[in-house]
Amino acid sequence: MTEALPRRRLGSSPVYVTELTFGGAAIGNLYMPVTDADARAGIDAAWDGGIRTFDTAPHYGLGLSERRLGVALASRPRDEYVVSTKVGRLLEPADPPLDQDTEGFAVPGDLVRRYDYSADGVRRSLEASLERLGLDHVDIALIHDPDDHEEQAFREAYPALEKLRSEGVVQAIGAGMNQAEMLTRFVRETDIDVVLIAGRYTLLDKSAADELLPAAAERGVSVMVGGVFNSGLLAAPAPGATYDYTVAPDSLVSRALTLESVCAEYGVPLRAAAARFPLGHPAVASVLIGARNAAEIGDAISMRSLDIPATLWDAL
Repeated sequence: MTEALPRRRLGSSPVYVTELTFGGAAIGNLYMPVTDADARAGIDAAWDGGIRTFDTAPHYGLGLSERRLGVALASRPRDEYVVSTKVGRLLEPADPPLDQDTEGFAVPGDLVRRYDYSADGVRRSLEASLERLGLDHVDIALIHDPDDHEEQAFREAYPALEKLRSEGVVQAIGAGMNQAEMLTRFVRETDIDVVLIAGRYTLLDKSAADELLPAAAERGVSVMVGGVFNSGLLAAPAPGATYDYTVAPDSLVSRALTLESVCAEYGVPLRAAAARFPLGHPAVASVLIGARNAAEIGDAISMRSLDIPATLWDAL
């Protein structure tokens, strides 16, 4: 049996996540098609490398990510892994259907996403996710991107998740976003277990450290960090690389190249430092690594084993 990576507890919940989490957006065909075989091989390689936490969402490929994850985990012992999915977008038939999804995923546009942060929407979303995953429960449920639906998310979605947690339907609840401000409000005003922050606690953008991370540490809320490469620039800095899903400006490319040269002086690849950096904060429980095949997740796992001297962090 493959030994799992070290685990960290989410808040005061019974959920323990591995310090690396498999991020499921890429196997939902984010930006490009991924074969079923490659997606399965990526999940299998994550398992073989000790990853036992898997994050997905209905948004990712209009349910494709959840379906692929469910198939790959079907033969695994259910008490050995943790699945996180999200609420806030219901998938409904498109009328008329489109040839292609319009939100960045290389899948047919036969479904549309409808934002719904109501209590009923939360329950319906989870029920549909369980069906796609082929599971009787998920471990973590996150309110997904409620940027333009803040008050409904606090007034309706959060209480619904809190009730589902009290009923034992889910074990840990929280919110996942690309911005730190609203997540800080969730930490301060609710009884969530975890927040997932994407792209705001990286070697190039540490804005989550201003208020979110201190508030989380104070309140005993765990943080999962995604987007550690800022969508590409910190994985392979070069002109034309992407930063937060758009072409990076020259000033940021220059900064990333400087970081890369500093890392090179210590014999450490920049992508290894970028993935390890968030785990140095006591509030951070796990780092999400998105992968579309075995090679990509295998690289992340191998980077984890590198010895990174403390002096490199000072230099960075």
